[in-house]
Amino acid sequence: MFERSFFLIVCFRKRLFMQNGLNVGVNNDDNNKGMKMDTNRKPTLIGQCIAEFIGTGLLIFFGVGCVAAAVLTGAQFGQWEISIIWGFGVAVAIYCTAGVSGAHLNPAVTIALTAFHGFNKAKALPYIIAQCAGAFCSAALIYALYSPLFTQYEITHNITRGSEAALATAGIFSTYPNPLLSFGGAFFVEFTITAVLMLAILALGDEHNGAPRGPIAPLLIGIVIAVIGGSLGPLTGFAMNPARDFGPKLFAYLAGWDYALTGAKDIPYFIVPILAPIAGACFGGWLYPKAIAAYLPQQGHGCTIPNQCEPTEENEQAHA
Repeated sequence: MFERSFFLIVCFRKRLFMQNGLNVGVNNDDNNKGMKMDTNRKPTLIGQCIAEFIGTGLLIFFGVGCVAAAVLTGAQFGQWEISIIWGFGVAVAIYCTAGVSGAHLNPAVTIALTAFHGFNKAKALPYIIAQCAGAFCSAALIYALYSPLFTQYEITHNITRGSEAALATAGIFSTYPNPLLSFGGAFFVEFTITAVLMLAILALGDEHNGAPRGPIAPLLIGIVIAVIGGSLGPLTGFAMNPARDFGPKLFAYLAGWDYALTGAKDIPYFIVPILAPIAGACFGGWLYPKAIAAYLPQQGHGCTIPNQCEPTEENEQAHA
């Protein structure tokens, strides 16, 4: 199933290149034999990790940049506007990297796909490291771009960066819960919304489901994220992604926000956006084949995002 989807996307890209006069895959040693496409080349693990680094960095660049603009410049961004920008940032990141790495861009998704959908276990840790590194570096880039505005904001509002009051600006980089929400309540929110996200990802990628798939799937995933952010974002900041939260949080801590990791809580808050999304994604990854895919007219689960899961030998023979 995964190979079939990958093949269709590859064919679409090649046809597009040919229509625009681009000689994709030409064998320069034997031009007389015409154009040849390299359909057998597979991305290396290094290439996939680079894609995960760039993709996760892109979604942080757009999302954290949007929040920085809202807080530091007074840009008129409400909850819905911020959520939409986050969602479209994720969609752009998926479009840029899906053909190489499958565009996990989220350790929770990687772990869930590894546990329940056959993703290569040997790739899981390198993917996660690349995702966290991409998020960290992108947060550092946003800080570098907005550095004068951070300084001016702290002076204007009489904020000392290492103080608890500086969480107002630390929140530009990562998520913190609504003050009325308990530690357990925040965990439950993140668990729930990540489970919903994982269900949506699997449903939108299932070739046996009736949902729109293929080139439109990344956009729909972005819309799902925007809807979750607009409806439940005020509770926890809708992290749903350990790399999205921990990478920028770690950067903020190293850049002088002393309470960035703990959130000034007795139990360090950074634990919640790590463990809750992982648990939620695993629950969603387990639930989809049991509760939905098992009852589709054609049983099975396919994926239109190439390389997201590793094809089995049986799949490869079926689609040869």
